[in-house]
Amino acid sequence: MIIRKIIILFMAMNGLLIAQYNPYGPSDTYPYGRINPDAPKQLADFTEMIGSCDCLSQNRNPDGSWQDTVKMVWVFEYIMNGLAVQDKTYLENNRYAGSIRMFNSDSSNWYVHFYASTSAASKLNTWSGNREGDKIVLSRPQKAPSGMEGFSRLTFYDISNDGFKWIGEWHNPDTTIVYPFWKIDCVKRK
Repeated sequence: MIIRKIIILFMAMNGLLIAQYNPYGPSDTYPYGRINPDAPKQLADFTEMIGSCDCLSQNRNPDGSWQDTVKMVWVFEYIMNGLAVQDKTYLENNRYAGSIRMFNSDSSNWYVHFYASTSAASKLNTWSGNREGDKIVLSRPQKAPSGMEGFSRLTFYDISNDGFKWIGEWHNPDTTIVYPFWKIDCVKRK
């Protein structure tokens, strides 16, 4: 009985310490966290996406056809005491992924570090970019399967408080070739 009371006390103290050092992170009052007032103003770029969305995800097959649509939940929240954004995806096909999104004031760029349950990468893939009007566009150099130089471009668009759309595309350096490889359509949970 005494050990149980000690454990409960320890857990309560741990929760208080977390709240003390992370007042802008997810909590009972703010389940998706809040923007830290000391954060770069660009952290608001993801404001409409913060929360949970029900989504439909579709990937391209190697032959160019589209796979069947997969249901997905996409959750965005403020982390690191409201100084960064994390997103997590839960797909009905038991695949999971996420990203840590941090804005670097020195370069005036977002840096997005992606991870997935399908592989334990020794180094995370990183995209960079910015909000451009009503879109968030991120890219990174990536060769095509044929070896052609190019870029992987990820774009959030049609962003509103009701949801958003997302598309992953490969393009060559002068964008005369643009090949969509993944698309997602999300509706915000109320």
